[in-house]
Amino acid sequence: MKYTRRLASAAAEAARDGAARWNDAPDAPPASSLEATRALLRRLDDVRRACGAFEWVTFAYLGWLIAVLLIFHRNVAHAATYLAVHAAIAVALAWLVRRAGRSQNAALQFARHWYPLPLYLFFFEELGGLVHAIFPQWIDQWLIEFDYRFAGGMQPAVWFARYASPALNDFMQFAYMTYFLYLFILPAILYARKERLAFWTTMTATAVANYSIYAIAVLLPTESPYHAFAWLRAQPLAGSHCTAAINFIERFGRVHGAAFPSAHVAGSMVAMCAAWRYRRWLFWVCLPFFASMCVATVYGRYHYVADVLAGLVVGHFAWVAGGWLMKRKGAAPETAA
Repeated sequence: MKYTRRLASAAAEAARDGAARWNDAPDAPPASSLEATRALLRRLDDVRRACGAFEWVTFAYLGWLIAVLLIFHRNVAHAATYLAVHAAIAVALAWLVRRAGRSQNAALQFARHWYPLPLYLFFFEELGGLVHAIFPQWIDQWLIEFDYRFAGGMQPAVWFARYASPALNDFMQFAYMTYFLYLFILPAILYARKERLAFWTTMTATAVANYSIYAIAVLLPTESPYHAFAWLRAQPLAGSHCTAAINFIERFGRVHGAAFPSAHVAGSMVAMCAAWRYRRWLFWVCLPFFASMCVATVYGRYHYVADVLAGLVVGHFAWVAGGWLMKRKGAAPETAA
């Protein structure tokens, strides 16, 4: 019995000693670490609440692109640089939307609404180094065969070359450049009239269209008739001011690849759908130029007919998807203005 009492006493003393050591153990992080973690979580929550549907789509595309670079980095020259740049873009966007959600600074608010336009340009231009990240070959032969059958036994780009003239070349190049107006003119009207829901619906649908095009360009690398029919370059499309302007743009901005589907057509299709809904008069003003632009993409040897048709489909899909996204809770971004 004495032995049992001694054993119980020793066990109790050991338990008290263990409990004391447990209480003294530095299990919990220092208060400063907790505060830093809480501050980071608060900032992340601010970013989450400040983001709208446009950012949901943009971050999804960035995530997809980073995943492609991580998996297929051996196929991409300077993959580490691409990864660093895209991570920096994600951080910069997070900073911008958070600050714009807390500040009434006019310049910051302007940047918050209009940063998508240069972002599209950057993502498109970088495709020149990414189109073969997954597949090393071009798929142009499929599109060439489609165009041949679609046009009844001829190549549309080659057929158009028979009727080229300086005046027609200039008009077609002008029509091709109207794409840049479609990206800007309706959003500018909606922004000036403070129709923010309509503005962000148009911007979100345009983002869906562009990012879909960029993803397809990586999955289905396409050169375009300019490269596939290189012998046509011996018959340049000579013209005047509009031709000179487009040649200057193409000299510095032409991307080898990313032709299918046509980003010009898809983005413009979204603009036309938005104009039909928000400014019907603008739709009718732009319709003949839009139709001319679709023809000009083939006439100017930028795209196949298949690219144009696919661009129309992607653009309409993007408009529907953008409208659906904007009905989700939190789709309209928070801003202080």
